[in-house]
Amino acid sequence: MAGKDKGKKGKVLRVFPLLAKIVVENANLAKKHHRPKRQGEKGQVIETPRPLHVSNVKLICPKCGAPTRVGYKATAESKFRICKECKTEI
Repeated sequence: MAGKDKGKKGKVLRVFPLLAKIVVENANLAKKHHRPKRQGEKGQVIETPRPLHVSNVKLICPKCGAPTRVGYKATAESKFRICKECKTEI
């Protein structure tokens, strides 16, 4: 939702609940330089996704396809997430 990768979509690869951060594929990529391990081998520049704060991402609703906030609805037997835009179960 904010920053250099605003508007990108991707799959959540990893979650860090204590830090309130997540890693999303193809978002917040950082270049990492690797030295050659053996003689005659070339060094490499590898792009790896770095963690983003959870406040900078939104869930995409499968029905309406829009970035949405998440609400919760509880019934007698279960609790589930709902889309705040179209009010359907996620």
